[in-house]
Parts: sequence; C-alpha cells; structure tokens
Amino acid sequence: MQTYISYLRGVNMTGHNSIKMTDLAALYRDLGFFEPETFIQSGNVIFGSDGKIKVPGLARMIEKKINSKYGYDVPVMIRNVREMRNILSSNPYLSEVNFDPAKMAVIFLHDDLSESQLQKVADVAYPPDKFQIIGNEIYTFCPDGFGKTKLYTNFFENKMKVRGTARNWKTITTLLNLAEKRL
Repeated sequence: MQTYISYLRGVNMTGHNSIKMTDLAALYRDLGFFEPETFIQSGNVIFGSDGKIKVPGLARMIEKKINSKYGYDVPVMIRNVREMRNILSSNPYLSEVNFDPAKMAVIFLHDDLSESQLQKVADVAYPPDKFQIIGNEIYTFCPDGFGKTKLYTNFFENKMKVRGTARNWKTITTLLNLAEKRL
C-alpha cells in the first residue's frame, strides 16, 4: 500500500465549494481508498491506495467524483510520502536568518511546468518576499507575512496559467508526520 496526501484547491466547510470533511473522507472511501483522514477544514486528505494507479489517475478519479457528486471543478494535487520528504528537505528558505515557519508556504502545482511558464516569472521580484520553483512546487517566503504579498496562489495561477493550492509550512509538516505514522 502507498500512502498519499492530497490537497484540494478551494474546498472548505462553508462558502464556495463547500464539502464537509466527513463527506470528503466518505467520497475517498467510496473510491476504494484506504483509511482516508482529513486534516483541518481545507481539503487535505491522507489516504492509502494499492499503488496500481499512478498519481495523475488518482487525481482525475477524485476530481471526477467531486464534480459528479457536488458539481465542483476542483483540482486535486497529490504527493506521496517520499515526495513530501523531498519537499521538506528542499526548502530553500530554512537557512534564512530568523526563519519563521509561519511566514513560509508551498504552492502545490497540479501539472508539470513548461519552460515558457517558468519564463513568465523568471524576473519577478517583490522584496522582501521571495519565491523559488523546485519541481512542481513553488516555495514562498514572506518575512512580513502573507497579508499583503503578491506572491500567492492567484498570482502564479494568473501569470503562469497553472492550477495549484498553497499550504503553510506548519500544515505541510503536520500532514507529513500524520502520513508517516501510517508506514
């Protein structure tokens, strides 16, 4: 069995794209996934799968089921435990002076990036905020907080024509810890 963490863009308990987390876990069970466990109210799900279907297929299954059951077009980003460990160890901002995990987030992208998409943000700078793209993740570090930063999900989605969702550093590390307990 393979353990995964999925991040759903725009799913929450109230308002736009509202899904109760208990209903979301039930949806994963209906798809045949093992022991789905939600974490906080924003579409984070830890689950197991037999490994027969690759990640893009798992994401499509979940997206289609959400669309057919709720009518929502919700992108689903999935990473396995090994990938999550790599994301944590690849964080380019851990060695920043006065690093504060509350000022750090990762945007998980739905699809691979092309060179032309990368070029669209190659010269972007909004100091003191910083970002770095590594693989299918955009690491953002905002020393003054996220309240006024331009470097968040909507900026990259609009500029690069990508889909993704952001999670703060504490949520990411907590989800990995919960997923590792299943191994």
